[in-house]
Amino acid sequence: MTTRADMTTTAPTFTRTARLALATGMLLALAGCSILSDKPRSTSTIYAPEPTVQADPSWPKVDWQLVVAPPAAPRIVDSLRIAVRPTPGEVQVYRDAQWVRPPSDMLVDTVLRALEDSGRIGGVARQGTGVASEFKLFFEVRRFESDYAGGALPSATIEVSAKLLHVPQQKVAASKVFRQAVPSSSTAVADVARAFEQALSNIGGDIAGWTLTSGEAYRRTLPPAKP
Repeated sequence: MTTRADMTTTAPTFTRTARLALATGMLLALAGCSILSDKPRSTSTIYAPEPTVQADPSWPKVDWQLVVAPPAAPRIVDSLRIAVRPTPGEVQVYRDAQWVRPPSDMLVDTVLRALEDSGRIGGVARQGTGVASEFKLFFEVRRFESDYAGGALPSATIEVSAKLLHVPQQKVAASKVFRQAVPSSSTAVADVARAFEQALSNIGGDIAGWTLTSGEAYRRTLPPAKP
């Protein structure tokens, strides 16, 4: 079972001697042709959530196309390290545990798959694929962390700000902040990762349904196209 002792911070205080020793070690490593890498250590466990989204029957069927822009996110949020907030105002990471991909990538993949699999949209793709679209979806990932929120067990907490842009008018058709907090069944990192899988499924479905509904509602406010 993972306890709060299994969390690590990344901001130690170094003395001048320690800094010199660290710099010397780095120079020796470079001299020996070693390359520093951000790849997970062999002892780390890599978690790969596989969220699934079932299309809601109430989602409208639309004939327009959508592109999803690269999401924005602070570096501390969009990291391979799994963030945990043991107390308000304090963010740590789980020791020897990593995501398989950055949170923003997992979120975009979930939304894209939800829309594609729904069969309710004319076309959807990432920005840069050359797809002409009437709407563009923007994300800002604000939170992607395990949050104790004063309790004994953490919740997988995801918060996303979304904006839907009508491309021809360059006007925001709709905007909304989405939030999911799915309780973990224990403090173990594996159970936390499973809670994130459910949170991704929930928020992916929420965003997909909102995108279809909001885009279609905005389109109906536009004047008829001239023949």
